[in-house]
This record gives sequence, C-alpha cells and structure tokens, in this order.
Amino acid sequence: MSGKTRVFITGLGVISPVGNTVGEMWGNIRSGVSGIGRTTRFDPSRVDSKVSGEIKNFDVSKYVDAKEARRMALFTQYGVAAAKQAWQDAGLAEGGADPERVAVMIGNGIGGKEVDEEGYRILFDRGPGRLSPMLIPKLIANEAAGNISIALNAKGAVHTVVTACASSTDALGIALDMIRAGRADVVIAGGTEATVTEYCVGGFCSMKALSTKSNDMPEKACRPFDAGRDGFIMAEGAAIMILESEAHAKARNARVYAELAGYGASGDAYHLTAPDPEATGAIRAITLALKDAGLAPGDVDYVNAHGTSTLLNDAMETKAVKAVFGEHAYKLKMSSTKSMTGHLLGAAGALEAVICTLAIRDGFYPPTINYESPDPACDLNVVPNKGVEAPVRAAVSTSLGFGGHNGVLAIKAV
Repeated sequence: MSGKTRVFITGLGVISPVGNTVGEMWGNIRSGVSGIGRTTRFDPSRVDSKVSGEIKNFDVSKYVDAKEARRMALFTQYGVAAAKQAWQDAGLAEGGADPERVAVMIGNGIGGKEVDEEGYRILFDRGPGRLSPMLIPKLIANEAAGNISIALNAKGAVHTVVTACASSTDALGIALDMIRAGRADVVIAGGTEATVTEYCVGGFCSMKALSTKSNDMPEKACRPFDAGRDGFIMAEGAAIMILESEAHAKARNARVYAELAGYGASGDAYHLTAPDPEATGAIRAITLALKDAGLAPGDVDYVNAHGTSTLLNDAMETKAVKAVFGEHAYKLKMSSTKSMTGHLLGAAGALEAVICTLAIRDGFYPPTINYESPDPACDLNVVPNKGVEAPVRAAVSTSLGFGGHNGVLAIKAV
C-alpha cells in the first residue's frame, strides 16, 4: 500500500429489487427482506423459471424528463437514476469537481435487451425500414455510461466494462486504478443491468442455470450455500459509487463512507460457463485484492460472496475462501445478499460493494436468508437467516463471471 494514492467512497446510489434508494435497500437487507417475486415483466408461462428480482415502483420521471426517458433503454434509466443519487449523496450536485477530471466507468453484461427483442419483432413482422432510429443508441452496452456522462457533465474518460457477472466489480477496480494513476480525481463507477426478459430468462433456463423448484414460493427460491439450492435468480437494477482521491475528497471536506483499498482480477482459462472446481482463479483474484489493499487475511472480517445459489459456484467459492484465509476462514463471516436481491448479473458486484461499504459504516453483517439445510461443501459461517451487529474492519466482495472472469474488491474502514 505504501505510496499508493488512497481512494475514498464518497457517494452511493442504488436502484434494486429491495429498494430504489440506498436507505430503503439497506433497511431491507438488514431486515432480511426478499425482493424476489413472480415475474411480471413478461408472461413467464413459457419458461421454466418463473420468478425474478424485478425493480418495483421505479419512477424515471424523478431523474429525467419523458423525452429523455424514451431515448433510453431500461438499463440506462436505472444507471442514470443511481448515478444521480450517488452524485447528490457525494455533495457534488452543486459543483466541487472539475468536469474534465471526472470519469465514468460502468459495468454492464448485456445491454438493452428489451430494445433488442422489440427490434427483432419489428424486423421479422414489418421489415428493416420500420426499425427505430434510436434502436442502436438504446441497446448498445456503452449507452448507460454515455448518458451518465451527459447527465452529470463528466468530461473525463467514459468507459464501459463487459466481463459478465464481474462487470461492475471490474469497473470499480479499474476506476480505482485510474485515480491512482492520476487520470481522474473523481470516477462515477458501478454497474447497471435490465435483463428480466423472456429471451434472457429463456436462454439461462436452457443452460439449466436458473432456479425452477420454488416457482410457487418466490421469496424462498434463492438459497445460497444451502444443500437444496438449485440455481440463481435473474434480477435487475443499478448501483453506483462516487470514488475520489484522498486529496480531492479532503480538499472539499467530503463525507467519506470507506476506502476502496484493493482490487484483484484473474481469468480461469477453464470453461465458458462452469467455474474451475479447484478455484485457482478465484483464489488468485482474492489474494491479489488483499495484497493490493495491504491487508493480511486476518484483517478481513466479512466476505460478501458471489454466492449465486448454484451447486458449482457456492462449493467452489467456499473452497477459495478457505484456501486464501486458512483457519481465519472459520472466524470471518461470509454471506450472500443475492439470497434477497437475486443476481443482477453485470450490476451485482457494484450493489454488493455498496452493501460492504454500509456493513463497514454500520457494523453489521448482512444475512444469507433461506438457509435451512447445511451442505458439507459449504461449511463456513454464512450468517444464516439473521444479520449480526458487530464491527467490520474490512470486507471483501467477490464476483465470478461466465467466461472465467474473476473480480474482487477489498474495502476497509477509514
């Protein structure tokens, strides 16, 4: 850590299945409330998995006018909303940052899929001449970052990171490196996703990746680390952090939540969808994040696991944590908040980084709900069903994506 620019988290914004503000989300996480329900975004009768973590009661007019909203896909609307929340939360809405020194780094896995689906229907039914001129600008993955840049007058680098379920974790890690390298003073970083569509759910169902056993009990469907887990739950939303160099934050007397202290990334080089059962890539990414943060294994109190509720991931991830932390693995707490939010794909890591930040601020370990039957392959303390009040000195957030993309963040108290 010596000589590295410290990077502080000064603003948070969230649109999630368990709340459309940071306060609402965190209150529900603390209470163990599930945001998973019967899918309403489309008629789920033709797909095997009929539950999802949908955004509820989202009012885009709070963030953009009707004309702007019509020019945005849903993932962009979520991203802009969360970014504006975070910008306001950081105290930057009235100024305080040079626009040319403010960058945007957004993770997204898939893009405007509902726009894509509608476009194909028009193409097949009515021909290419009837396609909207906004089709491409709405559906491509970089449009969330572009719209956030425009909305907040951020004139530094504007990038999109696409690494499947690790996208927003990698976006935050790259933003950390960007500030350390002196390329920006402030980075608006995080992720957004909106893939609760018949096309996407159907595709994941064909892979046998989604839960299908709890269609009649949606709130019980996601059960990470439990012996009865049978797949992940598709979800949507956005989470954004405002990251600032220590010098910039102190110069404007910013309120600081925590320090984004370390980032590690690796590739499994193993399989397009299955994790390496030996967990070598995950082990390497966690180790790199700790080293980058200057943390010893014993300094970490909490791991927010990728914890997808799939048979392969949860066992592999448990193995990785035990390999990195040794005996301390049985002393720390490791939970999966996906049990409440579902899996936000490219936005999952950013939401979980926000949760880690609040866990440190408030001294609270979020629970893994729906934990009923222990799995011998997942034998760590997963904070079953009820959260725990206790100090959190440092937290690690893991994101392990299709394609073997592993991204890990280390966050610590200031």
